[in-house]
Amino acid sequence: MKEMELKYGCNPNQKPARVYMEEGELPVTVVNGKPGYINLLDALNGWQLVKELTEATGLPAATSFKHVSPAGAAIGRPLSDTLKKIYYTDDVELTPLACAYARARGADRMSSFGDFIALSHKCDKATALLIKKEVSDGIIAPGYDDDALEILKAKKKGGYCVLQIDPSYVPAATEVKQVFGVTFEQGHNFVKLDDECLKNIVTENKSLSKEERDNLLISLIILKYTQSNSVCYVKDGQAIGIGAGQQSRIHCTRLAGDKADKWWLRQAPQVLGLDFKADIKRADRDNTIDVYTSDDAEDVIGEGEWQKWFNTKPAEFTREERKAWIAKNTDVAVGSDAFFPFGDNIERAHRSGAKVIAQPGGSIRDDNVIETCNKYGMVMAFTGVRLFHH
Repeated sequence: MKEMELKYGCNPNQKPARVYMEEGELPVTVVNGKPGYINLLDALNGWQLVKELTEATGLPAATSFKHVSPAGAAIGRPLSDTLKKIYYTDDVELTPLACAYARARGADRMSSFGDFIALSHKCDKATALLIKKEVSDGIIAPGYDDDALEILKAKKKGGYCVLQIDPSYVPAATEVKQVFGVTFEQGHNFVKLDDECLKNIVTENKSLSKEERDNLLISLIILKYTQSNSVCYVKDGQAIGIGAGQQSRIHCTRLAGDKADKWWLRQAPQVLGLDFKADIKRADRDNTIDVYTSDDAEDVIGEGEWQKWFNTKPAEFTREERKAWIAKNTDVAVGSDAFFPFGDNIERAHRSGAKVIAQPGGSIRDDNVIETCNKYGMVMAFTGVRLFHH
């Protein structure tokens, strides 16, 4: 198939809409449903991301995309009992691919609501059972087990978008797009991110473990497919905070750090002990936890309000208690798609447990950024590779 008609473009008024190949066949097959314009943007970017994560780590990978940026991405490492609980895996017997998806979907559950999923490997039944529970627009993978496909086709009253990608497809060396009737052309970003880009360690502490290198590479690969400016926090093989599309580097760092803090706060005893009513939907539970772990907690535990969500009134989770819990998050890796212009980015990342950092370098204030890392005994590598994506 060389061409696919779409319902509409980015918005309903943008018609007609289609995707097509000038040469060769489309690398995507529609297995179920009908993809939209943004669905395909998410699918094709997401597929590239998970393919590169698997190539870099040797493990299955998954990502949860929203509006052409990942809300989460991860490789298939086993889950702790706590992560199984906060990711709602319930009684599903997890495979490595299912672990990757649970991590990708669970990192920022609010942003992942209504996502488009990409998987590096053939979708198995365990992964499909996890997807079945979530609000999602669609999925792209190199294949589907029969029982997994049956589960996915039943979503959204049979309208769930299921795409199959040709894993052998390689894009043309030159990519073209139009904006305002003007044609843009550039070389495809084939840059390979591996240990070579982490060799230039500029801090006093130069010790990088295999785990830390993997986490830094994961952060950089995620950033390669995140709308810029962007910063990514990674721990244990999964993104725990992604700050995308900000005009200021510090706002990226703060946004990603705030998301990482929220992810960690979900694992606090105060949150794990919340006595929710049995009929509360997961999305409402996620929203309530988000408020409960913020300075707006009174909105859910105020006089009479808690009765909407809980069997028993939750104890106050004070700012001091939250700060103390966040301080327990350690061994976080942070990547940036362009240089950090000031040391304030390092200060903010340090507050969310950052221990190792990878960024291109090249700021006139590199000395200040390095000095701030040295103050905390952090390791920082200058990759020399900028990863802007638009």
